[in-house]
This record gives sequence, C-alpha cells and structure tokens, in this order.
Amino acid sequence: MLAPSPPWSTRRRLTSLLHVCTSMRELKQIHAQITASGFPGDDHLLSKFILFSAVTSDSGDLDCSYRIFQTIPTPSVFSYNSLIRHFSGSNNPNRSLSLFVRMLRAAAPPDHFTFPFLAKSCARMSSLTSSTSVHCQAAKHGLESDHFVSNSMIHMYAACGDAVSARRVFDGMLQPNLVSWNSLLDGYAKCRDLVAAREVFDRMPERDVVSWSAMIDGYVKGGEYREALVLFEAMRARPTMPKANEVTMVSVLCACAHLGALDQGREMHGHLKENGLRLSLALATSLVDMYAKCGSISEAVRVFRGVPICRTDVLLWNAMIGGLAMHGMGTEAVRMYREMQDEAGVKPDEITYLALLSACAHGGLVDEARGLFRSLVELGMAPHVEHYACIVDVLCRAGKVQEAYQLVCEMPVEPSAAVLGALLSGCRSHGWVELGEVVGKRLIEMDPDHDGRYVGLSNVYAVARRWEEAKQMRETMEKRKVRKAPACSEIEVGGGVSRFIVRDKTHPSTEEIYSMLDLLALQMKI
Repeated sequence: MLAPSPPWSTRRRLTSLLHVCTSMRELKQIHAQITASGFPGDDHLLSKFILFSAVTSDSGDLDCSYRIFQTIPTPSVFSYNSLIRHFSGSNNPNRSLSLFVRMLRAAAPPDHFTFPFLAKSCARMSSLTSSTSVHCQAAKHGLESDHFVSNSMIHMYAACGDAVSARRVFDGMLQPNLVSWNSLLDGYAKCRDLVAAREVFDRMPERDVVSWSAMIDGYVKGGEYREALVLFEAMRARPTMPKANEVTMVSVLCACAHLGALDQGREMHGHLKENGLRLSLALATSLVDMYAKCGSISEAVRVFRGVPICRTDVLLWNAMIGGLAMHGMGTEAVRMYREMQDEAGVKPDEITYLALLSACAHGGLVDEARGLFRSLVELGMAPHVEHYACIVDVLCRAGKVQEAYQLVCEMPVEPSAAVLGALLSGCRSHGWVELGEVVGKRLIEMDPDHDGRYVGLSNVYAVARRWEEAKQMRETMEKRKVRKAPACSEIEVGGGVSRFIVRDKTHPSTEEIYSMLDLLALQMKI
C-alpha cells in the first residue's frame, strides 16, 4: 500500500517559510523540515530552496546547495536555472558552465533565463571562447532574438573586450531598447573605443543616467578627463535629466583628481550634498583620493574622519595612507597604518604596504621601510615587483645602494624596469658609476624605445664627468630615432585647467606668461 502524499498545506507553509527566511541557518532548518515532512525529492520545493539559498547564503554554502540539487531525481529547468544563477555570482563562475553541460546532457531545454546567467559567468571570467559557445547554444535553441538574452550577450562580449561581436548582436536586434543601447555604449567604453562609444551615445533615441554615466566613465578610463567633466556639465544642464548617481560621481571625482582641479572637485563635493547622495564607501574613497591628489591633504583628512561607518574597509584607509605618502608625510602615514590595525582592527593588504613604502621613500624612513617589508612577508603576502621597486627606492635615496643591489639580486622574480630605474637613480645620485653603467645598459635592452633609459645612463656618465660616453648616449638616441618626450604640467586657475608643454606658445595668455617668466628670472639673478 502506497504511503499518503504530504498535504499541500504543508508545502504552502514551507514555501512561506522560505519567503521570510533571512539566513543560511534558517534555510538549513527549513530543509530539515522539508525532509521530515515527506518532500525529500520534491523538485518544486527544493528548487525554491536552492533559489532562496542563492540570495541568502554566501559562497561557502554552494556545496550545500549543490548536494541538495543532486537529491532531485529529475531536476526541472527551474532547478537548473536556480543553481546556475547561484554559481554565476560565486567565486567560481565556471561551475555554472559545467552545470549547463549537464543540463544539456539531461535533455532539459534551457530557456531565456538560463543564458543571461551563463553570459554573466562568461563576462566575469572574461572568457571569449566560453562566450562564443554560450552564444551558439542560445542561437541553437532559438533564443538569440530574445531581448533579455541579446542584451546579456552584448554585455558578455563587451566584458571580454570583443566590441565587434557585441555590435553584431546589437545590429541583429529588430527593436533594440534602452538597455541594448546602454550595453553597446558600455561595451565600446570598456574596450576604450571612445570614438565609437560617443557615436553610439549621440545616436541614442533616449538616454538615462546609465547612458551618461557609461560615457563619462569611458572618458575617465580612457584618460580624457576634460571631456568627462564637459559631458557631466552638459548632463547637469538638462532640466529633464535624472540626478547623477554614485557611479557618475565616482567617475567625475576621478577626473577632477587626475586634472588636479581642486575648485571643481570642491564643487562636485557640494553637488553631492545638495542632491542628498549618501556618502558611500566608494564616494568617500573617491573624495579622499581627489582632495589628496589636488593638493589639499587637510580636506582629505576631514572627509576621512567624517565617515566612521566606512572606515572599516581597507580601501578607504589605503586612499588616506596613499594621500599622505603623496604629500611626503611618511611619519603620519606610518602612524595612520598603526591606527588602522590597533584601533580600527582593519587588516592591511598589498596596496597598503605599497602606499606605506612609497611614503617611507619620500620621507627617508629607512628603518620603518625595512620593518614594513618584513611585516609584508611575515603576514604571508608575497611581495610584488612594485613592492621591491619601492624598497629599492627607499634604500637608494638613503645612499644604501649596496644593500639595494643585494636585494635586487635576491628577488625571486626578474626585476622590472621600475626596480632597475630606482637602482639607476641611486647609482647616479651617489656616484656608483660602474654599477650604474651595468644597470643602465640593462634598462636600454629591456626598453629600447624609452627616452628616459638613455637619458638616465647619460646622466650617470655626466656625474662621473665621462663626457664622451654621455655624448654617445645622446647620439645613440638620435640614431635609433628615440625622441625625448617634452615635459608637461597642468594648473587650475579660476575653475579651468591649463596645460603647458615645453616651448609651447599656443596658450591664449602666452605673452603675459613669458613676460612673467622673464621677470622672475631677472629677480632670481638679482
């Protein structure tokens, strides 16, 4: 005689419990009730359990969800999609593709929910091979024309750096919507094709804050900082335009930081307050970085001290320590590092130590730099080549060229141009001509088209009064057609940023500028 089926009221009660569940501990208790109530292999109920665990649990419970999935005799498409979604956001998105292969072998037909999750996995892995395979499967199952699927394919190809395929998907859509346009725009921006991105932006039948943010961020990532600020002002000028969001403002603050535009940065800070944008971790970090790079370390500290909620994250501490390092405040940076550990309980990472070693280099803190480098190793973090470049710089600035050279010889990896450049600088400053000659020639071999390599070795010879060899270096540059890049500087005056290049006379105030330079030169002679 067959056992009676569990009542539907029990299933409804268990489903309701899943809807109000807030932790993995509660989920496991509900799973125990599912098993005890006679639903151990119920596909519908267990699929809902997997779906809710994807939202509630952390990556450490993926195996638990997968074990529960395996108890379902014949998983439905919903079951597969729930777990594929789970894996697509995990630390190992490749598992969603493995599960998809199993799904195909089980003859469970994927639907328009399956492929966007798979596309997300491919995008996170930046795997063009997997992306192409997923796209082929979408076309094979007749889902390529679905808007939801197509938009995810555009984003997937863009994340893999294949703007051509992203455009091909877009052009194949009968009626691309705003999401489609935004995905294509973001794709070109991510691939650094700013001309194509702007063309798409200008052609868009409608734009939202995502469109403007993508184009502004594209300009920032492509180094077109002035264009980013100009576009942001155009966005602000539109009365029907929605307010800038956190993503927009992080990009704008980054542009101000790179331009050293302090007045504009302050204005953007005021814009945040006026529009009621909450000072999130990303915005607080961007503000600290902007003020530090624009020369106002006091305002950077004020922002940092004013956001205690965000000060549990290492990113904000790194921005503050990096800002102090930039201003040559090595002692303050080391003090901030101790506060970070002892008072805030935040663990430093590799970036923290990079900023600290840079601070020590600018402040001449040799003993502190040695101690920090040892701490980096003792904490189990393998020093990167950038860390070696910093510690070599610290030692060379202090005249300890022999110790720096010994460290370079003991490096577990091949020294980079930055490491050797720091060593060469130390050789030039402290008269280590023979070692400088060896290092300089090695740098030229590594980077024969870089003008600084020839100039560096020429300066080593010049310091030793070996004028003939110094002259030969300059002649070698000419023979190899290596040109010295002209020096450039930028300054903010009256809210605008002016750029100056050596011997450039295109600035509208050229006559006044050169007159002032002549006057200053005369006063210095006097």
